[in-house]
Amino acid sequence: MTRHTRPSRRSLLKHSFAAAAGLYVGSTAQAVSRYDKLRIAVIGCGGRGGGNLQSVSSEHIAFLCDVNENTVRKAAETHTQARQEVDFRRIFDRASEFDAVVVSTCEHTHAFATLPALQLGKHVYCEKPLTHSVYEARVIREAAAKANVATQMGAQIHAGENYRRVVELVQTGAIGKVSECHVWVGRAWGLQSTADAQKNKDIVHVTDRPANADPIPAGLNWDLWLGPAPERPFNSVYFPGPKWYRWWDFGGGTMSDLGSHWNDLPFWALNLDHPLTIEASGPPPHPELAPASMKATYTYGARGQRPPVTLTWYQGAEKPALYTEGRIPKWESGVLFVGSDGMLLSDYFKHTLLPEEKFKDFARPKPSIPDSLGHHKEWLQACKTGSPTTCPFSYSGLLTEANHLGNVAFRVGRKIEWDAAKLKVTNAPEAAALIRRPYRKGWSL
Repeated sequence: MTRHTRPSRRSLLKHSFAAAAGLYVGSTAQAVSRYDKLRIAVIGCGGRGGGNLQSVSSEHIAFLCDVNENTVRKAAETHTQARQEVDFRRIFDRASEFDAVVVSTCEHTHAFATLPALQLGKHVYCEKPLTHSVYEARVIREAAAKANVATQMGAQIHAGENYRRVVELVQTGAIGKVSECHVWVGRAWGLQSTADAQKNKDIVHVTDRPANADPIPAGLNWDLWLGPAPERPFNSVYFPGPKWYRWWDFGGGTMSDLGSHWNDLPFWALNLDHPLTIEASGPPPHPELAPASMKATYTYGARGQRPPVTLTWYQGAEKPALYTEGRIPKWESGVLFVGSDGMLLSDYFKHTLLPEEKFKDFARPKPSIPDSLGHHKEWLQACKTGSPTTCPFSYSGLLTEANHLGNVAFRVGRKIEWDAAKLKVTNAPEAAALIRRPYRKGWSL
């Protein structure tokens, strides 16, 4: 299948459809003025997509789309007014019929559903991770800046109170100047070792791409599910989710998935953007499967008054030395900020200043970051009023780039030097194929 719009037509469609529907295409994108509710196209209705659908159901659901016809039909039982589609590209042929898009497909098709929506001036909510590759994250971030619409990546924890209080503590200097940060997660999904496989009974133990084909489930359009990814026979090791995200052709493993939540906190608190270098370690890189356990260390330069900082990511069996030596509480997953005057340990819902004795009489700063309306609600309000969201593509695109670079360093097998302006690893030309992947014939961005 070919790309359905050309650049000149996109520009025409953006303005003609916006005018026809009552959209403002000026400095601040607004919702359709003559409708009481936002008209939303939901792309991906099962699993996480079902949760997103429920969270925006207060609005008018104009389209339901999923490569699994059974999933669309089930969602349509509740949203009887919605048009039903299997191929999301067909939705964009009826752009005058919706104002916003919620993208909850598998990671490898996020950019393909998000980009045309942005080019048509539609507001977009996209599940995490924002894209499948570094290049796609840059394309989406730049397209969002041009579109000037309301965007939000599905990093729901970002809307919680705990992250806001941690950011305030770090940014007001509660632990002094932060020079290092450690982020670890207990999840070990990927190329399973025997121990990992025994620990994660819900994950099928595979070590390579299966050559055999399983029967395609009734209602599933396997060709559309593959989308831009290399063609292969259907096999149950890929579908249903979350099996697919361990495979490089479809996802980035634990790093790109949980990194969207856990690296979000230091990214926000420390005002991070483009890393200078990234070095990763773990088992020998596999050509097909992401690792269950790995470690990646990023270096960032000074940011204003903030000193250079090192951020290290650990997943699965990998843990920080402070953890293994018993010098901090052994939380299953956590973010540890190490400052000149102390440490701050956080997870999704709680945090503590360390050492506890030193901070027992600490006077916390007055909250300065407003509470969120809710991750989906703030996006819906932004679509209607032009108010800001807290995880827009201008921010989440940078976070996504950084997370993917951890996987690039792991797969290259050595420390890489990153030139963000040129979108290039300067000391490892072989990394280029990992920064920008080739697409299956008939698919392009």
